[in-house]
Amino acid sequence: MHCRHPSLKPPPSAAGLLAALVCAACGAAVPLRAAEEADSSSIRPYAQNPRFWQYKGRPVMLLGGSKDDNLFQIPDLEEHLDAIARAGGNYVRNTMSDRPDQGFEVYPFARLSDGKYDLAQWNDEYWRRFRRFLALTAERGIFVQIEVWDRFDYSRNNWDVHPYNPKNNINYSCAESGLAERYPDHPGANKQPFFFTTPAQRDNRVVLPHQQRFVDKLLSCALPHDHVLYCMDNETSGDEAWGAYWAQYIRDRAAAAGRRVCVTEMWDDWNLKSPVHRRTLDRPERYDFADVSQNNHQRGQTHWDNFQWARSRIAAQPRPINTVKTYGADGGRYGNTRDGIERWWRHLIGGAAAVRFHRPDSGEGLSAAAAASIRAARALERHVAWWELEPANELLSHRGPNAAYLAAAPGRMYALFFTDGGEVELDLSPHPGAFDLRWIDIAKGEPAGAARIAGGGRTRIAAPGPGFWAAAIVRSEAAGS
Repeated sequence: MHCRHPSLKPPPSAAGLLAALVCAACGAAVPLRAAEEADSSSIRPYAQNPRFWQYKGRPVMLLGGSKDDNLFQIPDLEEHLDAIARAGGNYVRNTMSDRPDQGFEVYPFARLSDGKYDLAQWNDEYWRRFRRFLALTAERGIFVQIEVWDRFDYSRNNWDVHPYNPKNNINYSCAESGLAERYPDHPGANKQPFFFTTPAQRDNRVVLPHQQRFVDKLLSCALPHDHVLYCMDNETSGDEAWGAYWAQYIRDRAAAAGRRVCVTEMWDDWNLKSPVHRRTLDRPERYDFADVSQNNHQRGQTHWDNFQWARSRIAAQPRPINTVKTYGADGGRYGNTRDGIERWWRHLIGGAAAVRFHRPDSGEGLSAAAAASIRAARALERHVAWWELEPANELLSHRGPNAAYLAAAPGRMYALFFTDGGEVELDLSPHPGAFDLRWIDIAKGEPAGAARIAGGGRTRIAAPGPGFWAAAIVRSEAAGS
């Protein structure tokens, strides 16, 4: 039966998410309205250059750094968001994780007097925190990239106390659910049946309804907002079918609520050229953007080259590429602070649509160095438009290995990054006239002097000193230039 009430529309907010699937007047199925028509304000690929993001019709560069993964649960959330905004940050990561590793986290499900959980009842505190987080980020113009599932919640010690573990809830047994009480292996082994429940996998009709109910609740909170991106997993090694199912599930629910959402998956493989990453890069009809955070395990020229390979891979149907986790911090496991800052800036100059420092101790979070980089990038942005630039290292000569990186709109504007002082020659041969060069001290996050240089040849550009530097080189507007 089809709905014969064409004037009826799905509700504009997710408060009526489930009701949106049927007509309130006759109970018939309502054809999903084109979300593009229903929702014109939400974050989406920029119409003029879909490698970048736009919001409310205007292009926007996403820059960030934050101190936790499941940010919505931290006790000093408002103060931390204010600090991010003061630095010029507008991009955070938020896993829907709940593992109690710092003492302040809570689970989304109600706990009964006997200590067991009821997966059919909510813990209102968890969802209150999430709604507050979405409201506070919206107020500050901070975009949120949600990760729906985090594999680390469902293995080893975290699984032992988790509500989905059959021994901890009243809703199913091990025999009924196919879930065991222990999964001692690293989640990268992909042995947890929790991630095999979808119809195209093991069609687990006991556990999947609880997972669907969780996602429906998440969407009832998130879909009223237009500043949210959706990533299915944290660095998964899982089946392609798992992420594909949830991407379509979220897309369908959003469309029914009159929302257009952008979804992706994050793969664990550190090599972007691996076939695993092509599940995202080669599927524009399924994934609206790519997250290539695991490229941040690479260093130097390889880090740059692999990212450029990914950009080239999607050239026929360009989409934003985000890096929500930039690894590297002194004392961490995945490189030092120098690695972290270099990686963040290489992706920024290399054409990423969103870059964020990962939380400590695997990343800089919102350390003084991270905040300075964000401020420096915003200072650079006052002179160049990221969405008009393309990576252009070929315009540099006398460039040492991993010494300098360039993005350009040739003849109009250039963004140059030095990893540790030094000098290069910039080919301005086809572009006679004057250019204004403005230095930005990345370590301090502030402008550091200006000069006028001549085009029409190869121009030597030397950083003011050692350390990290950025430069904006823009066609002079002075008369006669």
